[in-house]
Amino acid sequence: MNEYSEECLVTFLKKQGQLFDEPVAETLEEAEAFLEDCMAVVVNSIKEVRKYLDDSGMDVDGMSSEELEEACEVFPLPSGKYLIVEG
Repeated sequence: MNEYSEECLVTFLKKQGQLFDEPVAETLEEAEAFLEDCMAVVVNSIKEVRKYLDDSGMDVDGMSSEELEEACEVFPLPSGKYLIVEG
């Protein structure tokens, strides 16, 4: 487990239902492989979440920070960082 911290993997496993109808991973190893395959990113702040989603073509103008945090592809991490997974 190199690219994604255990915090990222555990958070994704617990909350993957917010983005997917059925589980896509059941173990830390499966979670890491899935996140690598879909090129998930970790950013340090909600400002970086906004920039990433905007750069990806999502219309984030007018969205509050709270609305960004609640977006299905955004997974707030306990450390204060954010995991962004595009389904």
